Amino acid sequence: MYKKTFLLFSFILLTTNSAIAQCAMCKAVVENGDVDMAEGVNNGITYLMVFPYLLVGALLYTIYRYKKKLKN
Repeated sequence: MYKKTFLLFSFILLTTNSAIAQCAMCKAVVENGDVDMAEGVNNGITYLMVFPYLLVGALLYTIYRYKKKLKN
């Protein structure tokens, strides 16, 4: 159990550098001055941020329903 957790944590830690590098590309596109391109980047970021919140919400709702069912 601990070995799997350690390996997962190590993998996430090692892959964050490539994720940070992509932020410079977004910054360069936005600083270019093209308003349509900047709006597209912002819409893409918003689109990508919605799904984790939906998944967490669905998980919490499922847990709530499960616990409510156990009480009855």
